[in-house]
Amino acid sequence: MLAAEEGLVDIKYLDEAGFCLWSLVSYSYSPIGEQKSMEQTPTRHGRRISILGLWQPGEGFEYALSQGGFKGQSYIQVMDWVAQKASQTLAQTGRITVIVQDNGSLHTSCLVRQQWPRWQEQGLFIFFLPPYCSEMNPIETQWRQLKCHEISGQMFDNEYDLAITVIEGMETRSQAGDYLLERFMFNCA
Repeated sequence: MLAAEEGLVDIKYLDEAGFCLWSLVSYSYSPIGEQKSMEQTPTRHGRRISILGLWQPGEGFEYALSQGGFKGQSYIQVMDWVAQKASQTLAQTGRITVIVQDNGSLHTSCLVRQQWPRWQEQGLFIFFLPPYCSEMNPIETQWRQLKCHEISGQMFDNEYDLAITVIEGMETRSQAGDYLLERFMFNCA
């Protein structure tokens, strides 16, 4: 942390979060004498939309969306994108980039571990939080804010509408927080 404050390294906090077609209602009310109810879309839970984000407090937020969860190859694609940017930062400023993340099986798989030397050559290093210490990752607060203020209480008919709402929520938070926002787009070809 001190090295980041002194401008010697860039620290980014990585984590994945998920969003479902039906989000939880955090607060509601109903007229006296009437039961609280919410109109629901037809029973179709669909797949979740996952977001993989990298939060650099006060500076920026980089993220990617995926239908379902992230797998080894999609995680590597995002990290390759981050490593390219880390390489540019290293060449321009001499600062390395450190990614702080949990010990999830995705982050420690054999396929991913094989990428570490290549990423390190580009100036990207991985730091693992202690097991079961997600509260030590500041990106958790960003996910909570996004879910409580931008998504809460909404129901979606399809994954596309949910993804658009997540993107719009990220843009709203970026503008309110006055930080840069960049989305990684997977090659769909």
